[in-house]
Parts: sequence; structure tokens; C-alpha cells
Amino acid sequence: MTISTLGKLFIVATPIGNRDDISIRALQVLQSVDLILAEDTRHSKRLLDYHCINTKLRACHEHNEEKLIDSIAAQLKGGMDVALISDAGTPLISDPGFVLVRALREQGLEIVAVPGPSAVIAALSIAGLPTDRFYFAGFLPAKSAARRERYGELGLQTCTTAVLESSHRIKASLEDLAQVLGPQRGIAVARELTKKFETVIVGTVAEVLTKIDADPDQLKGEFVVLIAGAEQSASGHEIDPQRLMRVLLQELPLKKAAKLAAELTGMRKNELYDLGLESK
Repeated sequence: MTISTLGKLFIVATPIGNRDDISIRALQVLQSVDLILAEDTRHSKRLLDYHCINTKLRACHEHNEEKLIDSIAAQLKGGMDVALISDAGTPLISDPGFVLVRALREQGLEIVAVPGPSAVIAALSIAGLPTDRFYFAGFLPAKSAARRERYGELGLQTCTTAVLESSHRIKASLEDLAQVLGPQRGIAVARELTKKFETVIVGTVAEVLTKIDADPDQLKGEFVVLIAGAEQSASGHEIDPQRLMRVLLQELPLKKAAKLAAELTGMRKNELYDLGLESK
């Protein structure tokens, strides 16, 4: 009797810029699997060619990953091993793959992590902001109004917050950040990490914007923005409720702001509503 051996799906982290930032294990897995699923096959082929890997490539992105579930599941059940990579860094972290991984795991198939580079972790490690805990918020909304509302929510975090931003929105995004959380909030902007023109600018939002205005090259590339956590108040609440209401009222109606503040602080909504009236 022949015993069928199930294949595995390997989630493989790849470099975020420098092609040599790839683990020996990642290279071994990419060389040995039967198929590599890549977010952009043309982009990934350059990395594979650099490391002399000739494994078959197949596209897997947000527009087709649901359609791939049945065929990939069949391949794994037939004993084939498959690797999933993104354009850069660790797959599924603000990248496609979640739909596929969840579906395959629900079918009892084995998913194996091959860890490695991550832009967020790299930025946190060199920025000098607290890293004992942090909040990752991914990409922010493209529209300014929605982005400001999101900054209002994120600004209440008492730990360091990490967001991702694109080159064509970075300046407008930082200007929104200054307007919502104030120009003196501490931030770090990490650009083009591990690449030739890597820069990390640390300071207040106002200071960082000044440096970016003085050097147009600082608007190019891919960005991780780290936001210093809100200071805890001496009142016993993690966040000063009066300041919280002032921040929320910049973007929300009074009633909605009071409701959200109540959920975040545990205080009574009516009490926060009154604080909001005073702030207005």
C-alpha cells in the first residue's frame, strides 16, 4: 500500500532591498520546492536569478489568490511543496496571502514560516523609539480626511505606532499628522531601508517636515513612519481625557467623539461629552 505524503506551503521572507539579506534556509527552500508563488513574477525573477534559483514561478496576488486555493490545495495534497513570497519582506504583512493561507490551514494542510526581513522591524530596531511594545497600523487611507481620522485614533496609543506610506503621499501624510497630533509629536521616518539611499530622520513632526522640504530626494522611495506614543497622564487614566477629546473633535462630531473616548478610557460618555463642550 502506498502512503501519500502531503506537501507543505512555506511562507518565505525575502529582502526588502539588499538582495544579500536572505537567509540560507530561505535559499534552500526556494531551491527545493516544486513551485514558488510570487506577488509579481517579473520582480521576483530578478531576485531568483541573482541567487541562481530556477524554480517554477506562478503569480499570486490580491486579484487571483482566491482562485488559486483549489489548485494549490490539490498540489499540496499530491505531495508537492510550494513557497509563497511577496515583492519584499515577510509575506502577508500588508501583502497578499492571507486568503490562501487561511483556506489551506482550514483544510488541515501544513503552513511553515521561513522568517526573515521586515521593513517595520528594521525601522523599529534603529529609530531609537521605545520597542518594548508597538502597534502596527499598516497603510493609511489615501484620502486626507480619512487619514486624519485614522491619525486621531492612532495618536491615542501610548506605545510606538508604525505605519507604511508611499512616496507620493508621504509629505501630505506628515502634514495631516502634524495637524491632528501636533507638530511637536516625536516621529521617525525610515526611507529605502537596506538600499543605497537609506535614510532615517528622527525628530518632531515639524523638524522632520523641515528636513524633507530642504531635500526633495527625501520624498522618494518606500517609507515606514514611527510615531511616538502618547504620554500617560497623572490622573490615573492612560490618556488625558480632555486632550483626547480635543484631538477627536478635530475630526468627529461631539457625540461620536465622546462615545469613542468612552470606549478607549472606560470613562462615562456623559462626562466626556461635558469635557468636549469645554474644549469647544
